[in-house]
Parts: sequence; structure tokens; C-alpha cells
Amino acid sequence: MNAIFRKLAFLFRRNRFRSDLDEEMAFHREQTERDLVASGASHEAAHTAAARTLGNPTLLKEKSHEVVAFRAETIFQDLRFALRQLRKNPGFALIAVFILALGIASSVAIFAFVDAALIKPLPYKEPNRLVQLFESIPLGPRFHLSYPDYLDWKRMNKSFSSLDVFAPNGFMMKTPDGLRQTDGARVSAGFFRTLGVTPILGRDFYEGEDAAAPARTALISYSAWQKRYGGNPSVVGQRVDFDGDVYTIIGVLPRDFHFAPAEPADFWAIEKPTGGCEKNRGCHNLFGVARLKPGVTFAAAYDDVKSIALQLQRQYPNENRDQYAYMLPLTDVIVGDIRPILLTTLCGSGLLLLIAAVNVASLLLVRAESRRREISIRGALGASPRRLVRQFVTEGLLLASIGCILAVIGAREAMRLLAALIPRDMMAAMPYLHDLGLNSRVIAFACGLSIAAGVLFSLMPLARLRLGRIREGLADGARGSAGVAWRRFGANLVIIELATAMVLLAGAGLLGKSFYRLLHVDIGIQPDHIAMVRVEAPPEKYSNDTKQIALAREVVAAASALPAVASAGITTKLPIEDADWTTSFKIPGRPDTGEHKEVAIRMVTPGYMTTLRTTLAAGRYFTANDDASHQKVVIVNQAMARKYFPGEDPVGKQISFDLHKAPPMLIVGVIGNIQEGQLDAAPRGAMYLPFDQDPNSGFVILARTRQDEQTLLPALQSVLHSIDPGMAIYEPMTMDKKIHDAPSTYLHRSSAWLVGGFAITALLLGVVGLYGVIAYSVSQRTREIGVRMALGARRGSVYSMVLREAAVLTSLGVVTGAVCSIAAALAMRQLLFSVAAWDVPTLCAVAFILASAALVASFLPARRAASVNPTEALRTE
Repeated sequence: MNAIFRKLAFLFRRNRFRSDLDEEMAFHREQTERDLVASGASHEAAHTAAARTLGNPTLLKEKSHEVVAFRAETIFQDLRFALRQLRKNPGFALIAVFILALGIASSVAIFAFVDAALIKPLPYKEPNRLVQLFESIPLGPRFHLSYPDYLDWKRMNKSFSSLDVFAPNGFMMKTPDGLRQTDGARVSAGFFRTLGVTPILGRDFYEGEDAAAPARTALISYSAWQKRYGGNPSVVGQRVDFDGDVYTIIGVLPRDFHFAPAEPADFWAIEKPTGGCEKNRGCHNLFGVARLKPGVTFAAAYDDVKSIALQLQRQYPNENRDQYAYMLPLTDVIVGDIRPILLTTLCGSGLLLLIAAVNVASLLLVRAESRRREISIRGALGASPRRLVRQFVTEGLLLASIGCILAVIGAREAMRLLAALIPRDMMAAMPYLHDLGLNSRVIAFACGLSIAAGVLFSLMPLARLRLGRIREGLADGARGSAGVAWRRFGANLVIIELATAMVLLAGAGLLGKSFYRLLHVDIGIQPDHIAMVRVEAPPEKYSNDTKQIALAREVVAAASALPAVASAGITTKLPIEDADWTTSFKIPGRPDTGEHKEVAIRMVTPGYMTTLRTTLAAGRYFTANDDASHQKVVIVNQAMARKYFPGEDPVGKQISFDLHKAPPMLIVGVIGNIQEGQLDAAPRGAMYLPFDQDPNSGFVILARTRQDEQTLLPALQSVLHSIDPGMAIYEPMTMDKKIHDAPSTYLHRSSAWLVGGFAITALLLGVVGLYGVIAYSVSQRTREIGVRMALGARRGSVYSMVLREAAVLTSLGVVTGAVCSIAAALAMRQLLFSVAAWDVPTLCAVAFILASAALVASFLPARRAASVNPTEALRTE
């Protein structure tokens, strides 16, 4: 403690300390001289011997300051000197800071997304104990539960402390202006208790409130409370009309609550078992969410629900045939799709940061070579090795700090740009990104990177200067050996840079090729010039099939009458969406082999397939005569035909629904496979029924236009409103835009663009690094080149010598990078579509681009070397 007080007091008694130190040193010198004179030495010899005995006075003062003084003074001195060094070399300072800021900014920006999606805990109680439940069917593993199955799973399981369901379907809200589409979800009564979420205003659903008797109730999200009701507490008790039923708002959810599988959702209404679907075990429209009991593992719970599903298959062989259980951690469901792209781009930004750090370290090494004489002189004048180390540490940390500040500013803008590039619908389904920004974890990450960079930038020059031999720097002869050593070290750094650039370029090439193939996959339609609008008619007004059919025909006629429309049609489900809306069927006259036949089902009008310009493989399209007064007909796609009618012509054969005692349907046509799932999904079987034989009050109207389809959307919405102002007309879009914003398209496009951006930057930095090494090598070998040319060497041989050195470095970097590229591609294979990790054409093309750019960058130093005047070179040296 006394030592601390002494050091603090030194700050206020600095001048007195220096005076006392000078007096004490003078006293010791004079006393030594007197002793020497008394022993018989002359005054001059005694003075010299005393000075030699006491040593360098500047060094003694340094050590005294370090022992007694608080080092703030010397730190400020080092900081001022470092700033003077940067001002003295503005070109070096600007380039180094820019490269470093670029590397840190990219890493910080991507880390912010990783933090928001993968690190920040979900706003639930013990989120790692939550799982989501699905039913697995032959079409895929993540399909809906039926309400009766949910009740059985809830009753029979031994692994969950609670199990509830939700249905993210949204609502049609009745307003004075007619129906309006409203985002929302239906949930069972214990849903929020399972998540561990408590309303901040009002109350949660009561236990058993989802039974048939109690009134209908709903909770509202915090954002909807603010936007729709101005944050008024009196919202509790207000009523809203959803889908023809009146609901009472009973509470407001917390500000930070979100549930991505059901987002966007403004209202959370109670799920009631009163609908026709809830009473039918074969109707699947729910997802389960459950909390594991304490001590129960995920694997044990999964085995439990799988055994329940098998038991239900035996108990209900018709309704539950091939209905298996599937379970995932809730965290994986929420961020599973975006995790690969985030981790891939984080690795890409990390590799870019590595190249940036290597480049700046190379610049510092070159600068350290030019400062060898300066450091040697300072050491000879008394600067201790510790003092010199502290100077380099200060300079390195200063450079890293400036780069960090600029990087944080750049990262914040990069976050805004990247977030703005996410399609609106996708952003709504990723609520964990809404608070994206510079939080404490992101700032700590940026500071950690800058500290690591500062340490690296401090140690690299010190390693080269070898402070224990600093006096060698006073001799010009040391320059040659130092140059050779640096060239070898710099060459190793360049190999690392080129290998890293190769990895990023190969990754970008593979992702770009995947994206190209995704966009050119055959989706079975011609998506250009198609405008679409969703329509939801009031169910109480259009309560029967006759009215719904009449409305659909009027809508198609009105859309077709628009001057720019070539054709129009209706469907109940658009292509390029999820794989929902499926049905099972049987083939009359064939024995039941126990196989569960399930395909996608869509109800369409006669103009739908001609509007999409599908391919008719056999039979015919629907006509106006395919209505309820005629035989039921169906069109199947080629995937369904090949799977269930192999080697046969399906046209003229019959199929029937598995769960209904309906008359069989006659197959009248076979069309090419329309992509009824995401672009990266395999084609699956699908059947299409005439809308007039199975109508609905909700549908999508599609119109093929003779002009820009975007310009038709306002007119299309206007003509639909004129038919019935009470209809909900929403989500106007074009087919091209729908494909562009599809989740699979976005994931492949964004990963290709981000990694591609990193790769181009890495290529530039790697080439610049190679240029620096070759240029420095040429400058250090000026005398050698001059001697060679004086002895008769041709310019071509000088070119060859320099380019050979560059070619060796480039080859080592490319080969090392190619091996690492295959390993990296295997790690990100989830993002590759129809492309192998070892795709030879891509790797060869990337290697050629990198090698060509590297050799072009090496040409300038080679040309400079070949232009050396032997006389001037020898005179200079």
C-alpha cells in the first residue's frame, strides 16, 4: 500500500524527484572521484573511471523512474511518439488502419448476427429443456399433428412436464371496412406456461380454457399493443372478431417475447376443439411444443413419443398409417435453417480477418526493418529492452485501437445494410434479429479482436528486431542478412494469405454454382409475367359451395377482362412454398399392401395451369364442365404417376380419398412436376382437383400479363375490391419476386454473395501481399541483380528469376488452399445444391484466377528488376 502511495505522490512531485535524483547521482560520482584521487589517480582519470563505474546516466534515470515512478508519464510519452510515427508515415497508417478496420468490421458485423441468432438466449424459461413435436410422414419428417393425436400424446407420454400445441395460421379480422388479414396463431391453454412466459398486463389462459364451453379469449403481442392500441391498459377486455368468432383480449405479452415458428403474430388466440378438423384424426393442422421433465434426456423423450406414435398406428390403422413421431430441440427449429449460413459467413469473415492481420503484420515488418538503425541508436543511448518493448506494444495497440473504432462504426452500418437485404417476410419470421446491434457481447468481441491484433502487431516487429542484438543495426552490413531473413518470413505469410484466399474463392465458387443451379432448376412453370393476389371472402356471406364457386368465377372473369391480362386462374395453394396441404388416397381395385400413399393436393380452376404454362404430358386440362354436376376428376403430376403407376398410363384410372367415403375420381391428365415445395426440395407427388368440385372462400388469383406484372397489381386489387369491398385482398406479389424471396433462394443467394465478397477482398489483399514481398525482395537484391546484368545477364533471365520466385509462392499457396478448400466445402455441404465439395471445374477455375492475379501482380516488380541500371545499382550499394 505504501508503494502505491509513493507512486501516486510521484505524479505530483515529479520535478522534485528529478532534482533529487540528479543530486544523488552527482554525489555518488563526486564521492567515487574523491576515492580514486585519494588512491593516487589523476583528476581526469578519476572522472573517467567514475563515469564508467556508474554507467549510462540516462539508463540509470530510466531504471529509477521504473522503480519509483508510476509509469503513466512514460506511457503518455510512448503514446505521443507512436502518434508522431503515424503522422510521419501517413501512407502506411492509412493503409494499415483501412485493412485492419475492414477485417474487424466484417467479423464484428457477422458476429452480431451470430450473437442475435445463436448466442443470445431465447426469451423462455430454461429454453434448452423445450422441444418441438411433429408427425413424420412419407413426404417428410416435419409435418403437423392432428388434435386427437395431440391429446393422446399429452395423456400417454412419460417424459414431458407439459405439452401444448400451436397453429400459425393467422386470422381474418372483421373491421368496419371489411375483412383484413391479421397475423396471429392459435394455441392451447398451457402454451405460454410451457414456454415459461407471463403476460405483463392482464392474465394468461386458464387451465382448461381451451375446452369447448368457455368463451373465446386471446393475448396480444407487445408491439401490436403499442401500434394498434397506443399502449392503452384498457385493451384488456376489448373484443375482436376473428374468422367469424368474437374473442376477448385478456392480456399483453412481454416486450422481448417472440416465437419464431409462429411469427409474425400480433394475436395469440385460444385453440378450440370445435372445428371439423379438430374432431378428425386424419386432419393435421397443429405443431407441438413440450418441456422435458427434470432429468429426462432428449433421447429418452424421443424414444417415448416414437413408441406412442407406433401404438397409435396399431390402434388407428387407417387414420394413423405411417404417422411417426419426430422431435427437435426448439432452438434448432428456430435457428436451424439460418445456422449454416451464419457459421459459414462467420468463418469467411474470420479468414478475411486473418488475411488482413497478416497484411498489416507484413507492413509492420517492413517498417520494422527500416527502423532497425533507429532502435539500435535508442538502445545504445540507454533505452532498456523493456522500454523498447513497451514502445512497440503502445504502437501496436494504438494501431489496433484506431482500427477497432473505425471497424465498429463500419460494422454498425454493415449490420443495417445486411438486415435491409433480408426479405420482409423472412425478417418477420426471424424476430430474434429485430434487436440486432452493438450490444455488450458484440462490443466485447470487437475489443477482443483489437487486443489480439494489437498483441500480434506488437510481437511481430519485436521478433524480427531481436532486441538482444540491437547494436547490430548500427552496422550497414547487417542489412543483407536481415533482408534475407525477412524475405523468408514474409514468403511464409504470403503463402498463408494465398491459401486463405483460395479457400474463400473456392467457397464462393461452389456457393455461386449452387445458387445458379438452384435458380435454373426445373420448377414446371414459366414464372415471368405472373401477378398474384390472395383473397379471403367473408365466410358468413359465402357460406356454401354455390356462392363460393360463383365468386371464384366472377373474380377470374374480372381479372381476365383487364387489358393487360392474357389469362387468369385460381389456386388454393401457391407453388414454391412449404409442403403443407397433403392428403392420402387409395387406388380402387388394387390390393392394400399397407403402403401409405400421401401427396400434395391443390384445388385449381381451368385457367390455372395455362396461366402457369405447365407441361401437359398426357390427357387434358380441366374445363368449365368439371363441376359438381359431373364426375369427379383429378390431374396428377409425373412424380405421382411414376411412383404409383409405374410403366402405366394413369389417364383413365381412378383414385379415391383414403379417409372419406367419396366416389372415386377419374384421372384425366398428367402434367409436369410443379415445384410444390422449396426450390432445393426434391419433386414430390401432387394431385390437382377442379375448384368447382371442392370450392373454398379463400384462394389466390393469378394473372399472366402482357406487360410488366408489377404494374398490374394495383389494377388487379382495385377490380377485386369492386366485386366485394368486404373481401380481404392482401399480399400482392409477382411470381418472380416470390421465387427471389423464397427462404431457400435467400439462403443460397446471401451465402454466395457474402462469401463472394469476402473472397474478392481476400484475393485483392493476398495479391497485394504477394506484390509487397516480391517488391521488397527485388529492392533487397538490387546489388545482386546489378552484378548479374553487369556480367551479361539478359533482361529475360531477370524476369524469369523474379517470376519464378512468385510462381513458387503462388503454387504453394494454391495447393495448400485447394486441400483446405475441400475440407471447408465438406463442412458447409448443407449450403451446397447439386454441387460436390470437390467439384473439379470450380477448384481449377479458382486456382487459375488466383494464380493469374498473383503472377500479374508479380510482373511489376519483375519489370522494375529487369530495368535496373547495373552502374547505378553498384554505386547505390
